[in-house]
Amino acid sequence: MPLLTAHLVVALVALVAIGGATRVMEAGLACPDWPLCYGVLWPGRQWNLQVFLEWFHRLDAFLVGVALLLLFALSLRFRARFPGWLPWSSGLALAMVAVQGGLGALTVLSQLAAPTVTLHLATALSLVLLLSAMHQGLEPPEPEAAGDLPRWWAPLAVLAALLVGTQCLLGGAMASRWAADLCVQAGEGCRWLLLHRQGAYPAAFAVLLLAASSLALPSGHRRLQGLALAAAALVAVQVALGVFTLRLQLAVPAVTVAHQLTAALLVGVLGGLWGLSFQPPSVPSRLEVAHG
Repeated sequence: MPLLTAHLVVALVALVAIGGATRVMEAGLACPDWPLCYGVLWPGRQWNLQVFLEWFHRLDAFLVGVALLLLFALSLRFRARFPGWLPWSSGLALAMVAVQGGLGALTVLSQLAAPTVTLHLATALSLVLLLSAMHQGLEPPEPEAAGDLPRWWAPLAVLAALLVGTQCLLGGAMASRWAADLCVQAGEGCRWLLLHRQGAYPAAFAVLLLAASSLALPSGHRRLQGLALAAAALVAVQVALGVFTLRLQLAVPAVTVAHQLTAALLVGVLGGLWGLSFQPPSVPSRLEVAHG
């Protein structure tokens, strides 16, 4: 089961990155219909980079949906071998991917309406957070971990994830309105860009505080410390990519896509921190049975 959740996390992060590439390359309407593309499964006659991006984005979403259905079925079939929360969280993830598919259809049918595009991104990032938390929650606890986590740790991890998520949504709202492009090229729509830049400060501070606080955790919590420090490193990369994106005047699509990919990776790492921070005491014994 952990292998399946690990693959799902990778597929979801890739889905967000491909979605970012689809937007940057203005390929959101490359397939004008849904769920098919030009009325067929394989649009060979219309094939180009934009059509491929939109088609592959839908393919990845379909495969994620199938994998989540499998995860839900396995969690029910072998529920005695895994934590009690797994069927519920798997069911929630399956429902969320169904909503995501509906939003994907509305995105095309509404001609890329900004609120729909933003909700589409929000659901995708929520799935990354949930599946990453599930994956870490299924992993065996660290045998050398000494003592319980401090009471302040879990709220700090939640705060960091919420601030980063809010920052991602501000970025998505800005991107869906092409506000950064308008601001750079015509001096219009700069309010969204300013909000996105201002939101970066509390989000970055919360993640850096989380990373620094992880060094004060009881000995043996190496996985938590590693994820917290990885989140801090991703924040540094994200800030640098944001600066480069603006200095390059959004003229290099690879940098813009890397900015969104790093955001998805950061959400995934923070989701993993959630999974470890809220790992129920009963998880070790059940996982030992599952691995036995």
